Parts: sequence; C-alpha cells; structure tokens
Amino acid sequence: MPKINGNEIRPGNVLEHDGGLWAAVKVNHVKPGKGGAFAQVELKNLRDGRKLNERFRSEDKVERVRLDQKDQQFLYETDGKLVFMDSETFEQTELDAELLGERRPFLQDGMTATIEYYGDEALSVSLPQKVTCKVVETEPVVKGQTAANSYKPAVLDNGVRIMVPPFIGQDEAIIVNTELFEYSERA
Repeated sequence: MPKINGNEIRPGNVLEHDGGLWAAVKVNHVKPGKGGAFAQVELKNLRDGRKLNERFRSEDKVERVRLDQKDQQFLYETDGKLVFMDSETFEQTELDAELLGERRPFLQDGMTATIEYYGDEALSVSLPQKVTCKVVETEPVVKGQTAANSYKPAVLDNGVRIMVPPFIGQDEAIIVNTELFEYSERA
C-alpha cells in the first residue's frame, strides 16, 4: 500500500490508521510560528462511524488505502440490511441500511448505487446525485406567484419533505439532489 506524508492527506482520502480504516473528512494545514507544520485531520471510521481528530506532522507516514468502487443494483431491504446485486457476477452484497442515514428514502427498487469495497468488505454505498421523485402533497399553484424566494413545502412519494418552487404542483415529477436534499429541476 502506498505511504504518503502527513501533509499530503486530502479530504476524501482513506487511511489505514490505528488498525482501522478512516476517511479524511476535513483537513486543515497549520504552520505554527514555532515547530514544524502539521495537518489537523478530522477522520471518520468507515466501519463504525466514529470520529477522530488527529494531528499528522509532515514527516509522519500514513498508509493510503484505495477502495474499489462497483456499481450495483438495489434489490430489497430485509431486517435493516440493504441487498444489492452485482449485474455482472449476480453476487449479492448486504449492507447496513444505517449507512445511508437520512438518504435512505431516496434508494429506489432497481436503482444502481455505487458500493465501495476494501478487498471483499463492503464499506459504503452512495446514491446517484440526482433522483426523480413525485410530489404527492403541496399547496396549489398560485397565479402571479413566481418570486424565486417564495419556495413552498412539498412532500415527496418517499415521504421526504423538501422546498419546491411555487410553479410545481401536486403529482408532478421532479429531480431532487440527494446530497443537498434540494429541488433541482422538473423531470
């Protein structure tokens, strides 16, 4: 595995540290007046979600881990586990539904998601950034109300509540950004 210097850590890097796999969430490079420069790194454990703040000096060597990414199709959920299938090998992978957190409602049957593997161990799942949803509940369209700042609440077919522009009506299909939980455009 490639070793990198502590000052080369970037957000998104996965490191092997203290016997665990950690993703660098935030990296702050500090150059104090006295002493050597260091990187203050907020790490998130990929297996149990713990957070850790660690200081790496530029001469510290850390192992950078490369994860394999595979697109897999979501089949179903059972007992808090999400079951995905590799469309080439037809192998099935189970992941904790908790990994998706509040994004879980955006996972739709048959949807392709990206799963990150470390060897044979599935560590994380990420959804497409944009997903089509249907508005099941919102206030009716009001004529003349077009001001961009007058967004109104809406409930989507997956139960998620978001704000939509005034011209979006009930039963309309819209595209939602799953990272920001925001209206993106009409479908």
